[in-house]
This record gives sequence, C-alpha cells and structure tokens, in this order.
Amino acid sequence: MDQTVGILHPGSMGAAVAACAATNATSVLWCAAGRSPASAARAARFGLEPVDTLQQMLERADTVISLCPPAAAEDLARQVAELGFAGVYVEANAISSERAQRIAAVLIRARAVVDGGVVGSPPVDGKTPTLYLSGPAAAAGQIEDLFDGTAVRTRVLGDQVGQASALKLAYASFQKASRVLVALSYALAREYGVDQELRDIASRRSDSYLAEPQYVAKAAARAWRWGPEMEEVAHMLDSAGLPPEMLRAAAATLARWDDAKDDSELTLDDALDQLARP
Repeated sequence: MDQTVGILHPGSMGAAVAACAATNATSVLWCAAGRSPASAARAARFGLEPVDTLQQMLERADTVISLCPPAAAEDLARQVAELGFAGVYVEANAISSERAQRIAAVLIRARAVVDGGVVGSPPVDGKTPTLYLSGPAAAAGQIEDLFDGTAVRTRVLGDQVGQASALKLAYASFQKASRVLVALSYALAREYGVDQELRDIASRRSDSYLAEPQYVAKAAARAWRWGPEMEEVAHMLDSAGLPPEMLRAAAATLARWDDAKDDSELTLDDALDQLARP
C-alpha cells in the first residue's frame, strides 16, 4: 500500500498499533517534539520514523491515527486542523460520540474523518485487539486495508461518526467499572479481615472478576487513563437520559490511584492501601 501514516502518539497502544500499520504502509511517522524519553524508546523499539515537528508529519502523511489520553483528543485535533491536514484522520481515542462528532466538524480540510475505537490489549505477544470503525465508507475501507493481515483486526460498523466511539465506551463502562468494584470489594473485606474468605468464594466462581484480584494492581496503574474514560461514559449516559452517577463514582475512585501511574511494581496491597487514602 502506497500510504504514509502518522501516529499521535506512540504510547503503549499507539506504538503497537502503528507497528501493525507499518506492515502495509510505506512508512509510519511520529512527532518527537515534546514527547517523553519513554515515548521515544517505544517508537524506536517498534521501528517508527521520527520527524521534528507536527507540521512535517502532516505534510508527509496520507493518514493520521490519533491514540492519546481522552482529555487531549480535541486539542490535538484542533492543532492538526490549524495546520491544514488534508488526508484521512482516524479519531481512535476513548471519547464520547459527541466529542468525536465535534472533532470531525473541526477537521474541515481533511479528506475524511473516521471514528475508531480499539477494544482489547495492545497488539503484542499474540494479542489481537479489534479496531472498530465508522464513517465514510471509502476512508474506512482504506483503514481496513492498512491493517489487513496484521494483529489489529478491523470491523466497520456503519457510516456515522460516533458509532465506533459509542461501542468502545459501552464496553469500557462495564469492563473498567467492574474492575473498580472488585477493588472496592477486596478493600472492604480486608478492612474486616475477611479478604481471604472473599478470595475463596470467588475461586469457586471463575467467571467473576472477583476471581482475579491480582488484576486490581494493574487497574490502579492504568487508572490515569481509565478515569477520563469513565467520565466520557458518564457524559454519554447523561446525554442519553440515563443515570451517570455510577460511572462518575468509578472515575472518582480511580482518581485515588493517580500516583500509581504506569507502576509495574505495584502490588495488590499497595493498590488497596492507596484506595483507602482520601
């Protein structure tokens, strides 16, 4: 495929998705300006080509994929729009359908804006996430071709920007809020000295997240990303006339783990201790 791709930005998901795109693209670019040493290391590990400025990336790229923390998605899209990007923009962040539509409206010079939502873990070590797509059919098909034969599966949901975002957040509302409930369950049980008994109960119910308490520490390390996603889900629920309070509470709970950002050494007890501190 004669296509140059730009990735914004090479985080754990973005870098791995970009590496899959490189299978069919001519080259995959990333902008080094303002990025951390960790981002640079990931980009190098996945063989991405650095450029000095966002302008340089946009001048060369036919397609730009945005994968960043939800709070930054609109500001990033505005920067891209101000620089006159005229290719295909894939808005693949965990944001509400309303925000995805606002982003599409901002990128007036783009050939097309495709709404995207990644469900699953980064495509490394045999993992195969699905990139759900919605938007103009030709542009969505171009993104399907970009990931053909790679660890990133694709599925087009329809031609409306916002459908992919809605599916992503509908899934995230359960998958991530349920992990928060697991943490609260174990924190409460530990307070009364019955956490081992809770583990024993859960071990007999292997279909329950309660049977995976070790995942609480991983949830804590990812809370800085998950919290904003829960806020996005709450906003969508509220817009739909549904009660948003549970998801807002999940976001508030996740905020107690802000200091655990990307801490791979965190233990279950560490995570529960942090949860118990206001």
